[in-house]
Amino acid sequence: MICLSERMQNVQSPIIPVVGDLIRAHPGTISLGQGVVHYGPPPQITRYLSKILSDPENHKYQAVDGIAPLREAIRAKLQAENGIALGSDRSVVVTAGANMAFMNVLLSIADPDDEIIFLVPYYFNHEMAVRMANCRPVLVATDANYQPDLEAIERAVTSRSRAVVTVSPNNPTGAVYGEDMLRRINELCRRHEMYHISDEAYEYFTYDGVSHFSPGSIKDSQNHTICLYSLSKAYGLASWRIGYMVVPQRLVMPIRKAQDTILICPAVVSQAAAVGAMAAGRNYCRGWLGEMSNVRSMVLEQLAAIASYCAVPATQGAFYFLLRIDTSKDPMSIVEQLVRDFGVAAIPGGTFGMTRGCYLRISYGALSKQSVEEGIGRLVNGLNTIV
Repeated sequence: MICLSERMQNVQSPIIPVVGDLIRAHPGTISLGQGVVHYGPPPQITRYLSKILSDPENHKYQAVDGIAPLREAIRAKLQAENGIALGSDRSVVVTAGANMAFMNVLLSIADPDDEIIFLVPYYFNHEMAVRMANCRPVLVATDANYQPDLEAIERAVTSRSRAVVTVSPNNPTGAVYGEDMLRRINELCRRHEMYHISDEAYEYFTYDGVSHFSPGSIKDSQNHTICLYSLSKAYGLASWRIGYMVVPQRLVMPIRKAQDTILICPAVVSQAAAVGAMAAGRNYCRGWLGEMSNVRSMVLEQLAAIASYCAVPATQGAFYFLLRIDTSKDPMSIVEQLVRDFGVAAIPGGTFGMTRGCYLRISYGALSKQSVEEGIGRLVNGLNTIV
């Protein structure tokens, strides 16, 4: 037989398409699965799109790092909002989404059998990327509220450790890591000569007065800190596939090699839309946050009705909750039954590394308040029956 890659056989199947197939097989299902927002991009993108498309030069290959207007907009945003001033020691690279940014970084900093430290639960595409690169994910548990355990991270470090990955605000839990903890993780990475990879895709999604902190703003952190960002969430541009990263200057050439081979350059039409989105600025996202905060409160109120067997750790970010269900039943079988019998979809926790116990991730960002309310009602009714 013609062989299949053993490497890819060891990579978990992407769960979103699997659950998507279940949903399509059961019309009328309300999905609390995929992590997207329910609103579209700002109207400012149309002005920049028409300008870009009218210039014949923009139908040719462009700079591998991203077009100049977008890079300039990102530079200004990083300075104003993240406290990251770019000098000669670090640079911005535009990518086809933050997932590509992570993969390009991984290919640039690690060799086969090197180790990348993840906080569990992790973002599943990060773990998949590490296995694709023939590297080894090292899993470190978080506490009951999904906050990092610095001592456990320290114990996980070996001579093959190349990076610690933090995702804050977090997917899949919604946890926001405090500035002090992120500073301590960053210092640990500096001391062990590792990279701190900070995924900040949900930077604008925080609640209850909690603030987001960018480790790239830490003084003298520029040589070991990598920050990843996305326009998919805040600006409703998920399918346009635009993200960017801030990296130490010495990584720019290796990253260019990966990007030029896989992509050549991010789609210019998508970059033009990103310029328009960033012209609208973070206030565009803020305009939707009040509504999302109300939906979040409604979700918590409904879930309180099943608190006897469903724990919802208090988190203040993103638009997810990772539910801890007191049952011995298999999470994927529960997901299948919820879709088949109750018309609501969630994501099993095993895909995020939560293999002990029963966990379900729900997202409240993709739907209107009325649809989320109906979906959570179905979820509660289903769990009451199944569990």
